[in-house]
Amino acid sequence: MPVSDSETTREALLTLSPFDRHLGVELLHCDAQLVTARVSVKPELTQPIGIVHGGVYAAIAEGVASLGANHGVAADGMLALGQSNNCAFLRPVANGAVHARAHVRHRGGTTQVWDVELTDDDGRLCATSRVTIAVRPQRPAVR
Repeated sequence: MPVSDSETTREALLTLSPFDRHLGVELLHCDAQLVTARVSVKPELTQPIGIVHGGVYAAIAEGVASLGANHGVAADGMLALGQSNNCAFLRPVANGAVHARAHVRHRGGTTQVWDVELTDDDGRLCATSRVTIAVRPQRPAVR
């Protein structure tokens, strides 16, 4: 459901999205420089062979990068939206959790670039993602 006023918009930008919550993202740390989170592996997130679906890694990466970027721009009346997401899959995860660590590489006036590392419970690198974020003025929600 779209938000209607700027205060509500700002508040929504600084929390996990409904989609992120649906995935089971557990936010561990979040600021304008670094975001850490984890997602427990469950059958709904896996391919038929039992490993985490690649789209889950991409969704986690975009969610945490967008959240971190919004922490850096929301107070200025701006919002951050995913513009591109380049994910590389290195090692499968079948159980436990996927751990995400996102850090900002570039912070410009209209774009940010975030690098996200996704690891397993043993700290092994399982996927990487570079997420480019578009930074735009907040607008009233259209209904």
